[in-house]
Amino acid sequence: MHNHWLSIGVSSCGLQLRRTLMARLQWRTFNSNGRHRVVVTKPLVGENWLETLLAADCRVDQCLSERILSRAELRDAIGSRCDGVVGQLTEPWDEELFRALKSAGGKVYSNVAVGFDNVDVSAATRHGIAVGNTPGVLTETTAEMAVALTFAAGRRLVEADAFMRAGKYKGWLPTMFLGKLFYGKTLGIIGAGRIGSVYALTMARGCHMDVVYYDQFQNEQLERKVRETGSLYQQLGERCISIRRAETVEELLEAADVVSLHTVLDASTRHMINNERLRLMKKDAVLVNCGRGPLIDERALVQHCREHPDFRVGLDVFENEPKMAPGLASLPNVVVVPHIASATVWTRTGMSTLAAANVAGIIRGDPVWNQPDVLAFVDAPSVAAMPRAAPSIVNAKELGLPQYKQMSRL
Repeated sequence: MHNHWLSIGVSSCGLQLRRTLMARLQWRTFNSNGRHRVVVTKPLVGENWLETLLAADCRVDQCLSERILSRAELRDAIGSRCDGVVGQLTEPWDEELFRALKSAGGKVYSNVAVGFDNVDVSAATRHGIAVGNTPGVLTETTAEMAVALTFAAGRRLVEADAFMRAGKYKGWLPTMFLGKLFYGKTLGIIGAGRIGSVYALTMARGCHMDVVYYDQFQNEQLERKVRETGSLYQQLGERCISIRRAETVEELLEAADVVSLHTVLDASTRHMINNERLRLMKKDAVLVNCGRGPLIDERALVQHCREHPDFRVGLDVFENEPKMAPGLASLPNVVVVPHIASATVWTRTGMSTLAAANVAGIIRGDPVWNQPDVLAFVDAPSVAAMPRAAPSIVNAKELGLPQYKQMSRL
């Protein structure tokens, strides 16, 4: 396997340090004579992402290690020449790394994620570096995982599965693994954006649940859809469903049988589910988090679940990933999965493609896509059929980047 680090001009001391740091990692290089150099920090899904970068005449250096790269390893990967990076939500893209990327001639960094909590966007902007993300392909996939966790936790599927595999099942009992009925109950949504809305509609329509949501903004579309569904159910002689917007988080927590978190993470939402608010929830409520781990104070959650064994939780994200709070893993009333809410083949392929298209687009000098739908990139029959644009650049306005126009497509 070609060691691309030997082909980059560095001093003998720098080369020795680089060899030492990179010895623990396995890399592979595509199009070694490409005009532009792009670093990809993890294995990605599908082939479109690579074809997209190769079509932009990029040399692609991809790390094959599955572990999270340190700041020093990321800085070393950037090296003395790097036009762009396709990175991960688990990496600390801060002032230091953006300074290094700028010094290496970098123009763009893209997360393979819709969120960018790990990115200091202000620092990137100061250094003139575009920051990309991958929205528009995670909505239904993530909402479906929230539904799956709701049922897995509420109906005690993981406990029952372990019971069967341990050979403990000796025959049916009326008291065995009693769970929670969702039909006709109240669903609480904190954060009624795209994912929260799809989750709410799926649960409300499927289980005839009433919806109460908390959001900074009124979601008129969600309200209309729930009320239209309720009217239809009423016409069919079935239970009508309702929706209302809560004035406070506390109001929602007191009313809901199921609470699902879909809000952004910032200073105001960190640990929004804490000891005080957990005590407001029903003793047999179900709490689901497919949003951001630090929305929940995990230590407080562990204590609450110990004290309330009928309280059930489904978690896809964690406060200090990949670690869990002490005691969390041993709780039978908590279902935990390793941040896989977006883990469908179509979604992860789309995310990989969008991140690569962000990098390729900025390197080529393409405009920024300003249409609401990114499926023109994800579902394009070929790379050549994709729009000549960067799909999603979060600091495009701050950098003064041109916007896509239909006539700009080649």
